[in-house]
Amino acid sequence: MSARSTKPSLSFGLDRLTTPIGIALLVTDADGMLRALDWEDYEHRMRELLRLHYGAVDLRDQPALSDTRTALSRYFDGDLGRLQSIAWRIAGTPFQQKVWTALAQIPAGTTMSYGALAAKIDMPRAIRAVGHANGSNPISVVLPCHRLIGADGSLVKYGGGLERKRWLLRHEGVEI
Repeated sequence: MSARSTKPSLSFGLDRLTTPIGIALLVTDADGMLRALDWEDYEHRMRELLRLHYGAVDLRDQPALSDTRTALSRYFDGDLGRLQSIAWRIAGTPFQQKVWTALAQIPAGTTMSYGALAAKIDMPRAIRAVGHANGSNPISVVLPCHRLIGADGSLVKYGGGLERKRWLLRHEGVEI
């Protein structure tokens, strides 16, 4: 018999929330903290990001906290500031966490280029790395990766699809 130890899988709750741009998947931990938010049509990618950040993850149907669901619903109803009331927790490299925390500070109704975000985190040459970290952001909408645009004002990429990005920015009052 081998003495090899296996790390037990983490158990997270999985909830679904209907929004104007599709069904959002909400992944929360035992404390009710949001760990991931992605779209039902991108569930495979979300599960892969969870695996990369946490190792083996067991997702079980479980409602997210009513405060989280209410805040997200109100955001989609037009109360843009409600995203800031959502409690979240992330895993990732220190660099990724720095980028994701900076994303949360971009106000609704504004955009920022990847280069400007790199400069904001005091790493002005890390534009590509910021782009990669942004692309692996596990908490869409709440950590508003949709607010990052190209230096020329183009929408560039969005993990949930450019139509969702366009909708989110217009919803927040950004002229596209």
